[in-house]
This record gives sequence, structure tokens and C-alpha cells, in this order.
Amino acid sequence: MTIREHDYPTREALAEALATGVAAVLAGGIATRGSAVLAVSGGSTPKRFFAALANVDLEWAHVTVCLVDERWVSETSDRSNTRLVRENLLTGRAAAAHLEPIFVDGPSAAEAEDALSARFSALPRPFDAAILGMGNDGHTASFFPGADRLPQAIDPNGPHRVIAIEAPGAGEPRVTLTLPFLLEARFLALHIEGEDKRATLQRACGKGPVEDMPVRSVLRGERAEPLQIFWAP
Repeated sequence: MTIREHDYPTREALAEALATGVAAVLAGGIATRGSAVLAVSGGSTPKRFFAALANVDLEWAHVTVCLVDERWVSETSDRSNTRLVRENLLTGRAAAAHLEPIFVDGPSAAEAEDALSARFSALPRPFDAAILGMGNDGHTASFFPGADRLPQAIDPNGPHRVIAIEAPGAGEPRVTLTLPFLLEARFLALHIEGEDKRATLQRACGKGPVEDMPVRSVLRGERAEPLQIFWAP
């Protein structure tokens, strides 16, 4: 895979640049197909990006937003990525976007897996943009080292679109979009901040098993368009 790295002097500059790029991709999807789909990640890193993107003048009513992965917790929990997206991205102009939840109340993550796979497979594909993060353990999405179903989640030819997964470093059970779903996105970006994350990325770009640093499944994946890496100190 071709990788293009974009370094910025500040996290604010990174957020503005990434928001501008994603907005252009979404606008292109709306212009050519009448709608666009954006998959985003949770955690604290994307908050500036969310704030910048929410202010972009876009036909947000034609945009569907979903999460790359989610902890299997209610939206009332402060651990909920869905809550994070509602409070930080679906505000202002972006409040008109449709949110496709990846958590449902009631069933366990494993019990909900098939229904979620069907629901997400029904969204317009390929997704216009997917924005990933990365942990210092080398995980991305919910592809954690030592996860119980990591091989299925990162199988480039696997049949699953959404998979329930548990791992020692993940805390709660989770659900995640699988590798083939992410690799097919028209615009795929890895958003990382800090010198520690850059060092982790350098290790991941080196030799070693994918299972040790599952972000390697993305870095080594096959796709026509480049993987875009956005970094700021």
C-alpha cells in the first residue's frame, strides 16, 4: 500500500487540515451519488477534528456518520463513543447528519453481531471516508493484541462486516467494523498525535507479526488509494 504522511506543527492545524480534506471527500460523494458515509473513531484525539468538521458548510442532511468501533456500553456512559460523537461532531451544521449507531440496547455484543453486519452492509459502499486512531499498544479500531477474534476481524477476505470482540486491553466487550470494510473506504486516514504515537507508528511500520501490532493489518493492507497519515506533536 502507498502511504502518504502529513505532518503539522500543531494539533489545531492538523484538525483543520483533516476536516477540510474529509469535507471535500464527503462533498464529492454527495455530488456524485446524492449521499455520503463517514466512519469515525472515538477517544480524546478526534475532538478537535470533530469540532472543525462540524463547522464546515456541507449538505449534512445527506451524510451518514457511523463509528469504526464501539464499547458495548449504553450511550449514557461516559465510555460511549456514540455519546462522544453526538456531543462533539453532531453539533452546529453537522447536527443535520444521520448517525447510524453501532450499539443497541438489550442483546450482548455477540448476539447483535449478525444484525449489525446486515445493517452496516446496507449502507452505501464503499464508505466515502474512514478515520482511524491508534493506541500505543498498536491497536486500531478494536483490533487489539490478544483479542479473542482478532484473526476474523483482520481477515481481508473475511465474510463479516461487524464483529464482536474482547481483549485484555479493551476493557468492555466491543464491536468493530472489520478490516475489509475499512480498506475499501475511498479516503482512509490514520489520525495520531504526540511523539509517543509517532514512535509506535515507526515500530508498526517495521517488521514483525501483524498480531503483535494489529494496526499493521491496515498499514500492510491492499487498496487502490493511499493510506493518509495525519500527525502533529
